Amino acid sequence: MGTVVGIVAFLVALAGVLAALGHVGYLAMLRSAARTRGAAGGATEAYVDGRRRVAGGTAAVAVLGLLLTAPASVPVDLLGLLVGGGAGLAATRALGDTRTRFRGGS
Repeated sequence: MGTVVGIVAFLVALAGVLAALGHVGYLAMLRSAARTRGAAGGATEAYVDGRRRVAGGTAAVAVLGLLLTAPASVPVDLLGLLVGGGAGLAATRALGDTRTRFRGGS
C-alpha cells in the first residue's frame, strides 16, 4: 500500500514540477519576444518581471513537494503530493492567466 501511495505522490509532484517549469518557460519566451520588439515590448517586459517571482516560487514549492516524496513514509508522501500538486495547480492557473492576457483568451 505504501509503495502505491509513494508512486502516485511522486507522479503528482512530478506533474506539478513540469507545470511550474512550463510557466517559467512561457515567461522566458515572452520576455525574449518583448526584448526583440524594443520599446514596443516594454509593457510586456514589465509584466513578465512582475510574474517571475510567482513562477519561481511555484517552481521551488513544486520541487520541494517532489523531494518530500523521496522518503518511504506514507504521511510524508501525502504531504509531498499535496505540496507538489498544489504548486502545479497554482502554476497552471498563473500560466492560464498570462496566456489569456497576451493571447486574447484563446
